[in-house]
Amino acid sequence: MILGIFGGIVLFIGIALAVKRQKDIVIEGIPKLNITSPAFANDGEIPVNYTGNGKDLSPELCLTGVDKNAETLAVIMDDMDHPLVGVYNHWLIWNLPVQEKIPSGIPAGKKVAELANAVQGIGYGKHRYRGPKPPFGTHRYKYNVFVLDTSLELPASANKKELLEAMEGHLLQYGYLIGQYGVN
Repeated sequence: MILGIFGGIVLFIGIALAVKRQKDIVIEGIPKLNITSPAFANDGEIPVNYTGNGKDLSPELCLTGVDKNAETLAVIMDDMDHPLVGVYNHWLIWNLPVQEKIPSGIPAGKKVAELANAVQGIGYGKHRYRGPKPPFGTHRYKYNVFVLDTSLELPASANKKELLEAMEGHLLQYGYLIGQYGVN
């Protein structure tokens, strides 16, 4: 029994060491964008409706002071505390129309007709918002919002790395909102 438990721990550690740990998005030298949500405060608890244990709805994101030269918006949502990979991507959407409120409940699909054909890339293996659903403990979830001076010519098959590369040189503003969600 103890040998089995020890073997499982060794296997978990071995896998954790073999997997390349992902890092947080850090943007410097770009004007700050203020992000809030009526669903939760910064560093507050994300309500269950916005999680994988609830309705899995994307939360409304409110943007203050968007640059007048903005052409599109992009959002990347990450689990900051994944036990194996560090930062784990849950959602990507870009070519959102410039607006002060990104609506709640963005539907699944490669393109979102209701939002000027905004594109959802591959996050969590899907073309949709995948809300918090940690296997154990409390995790932090970071909603990164980018204000861009262009539309991106990027296929829906793109992942987070490809989106970040495509945005290089086109950022006007950047901001984020962090929420927490956990299971006991």
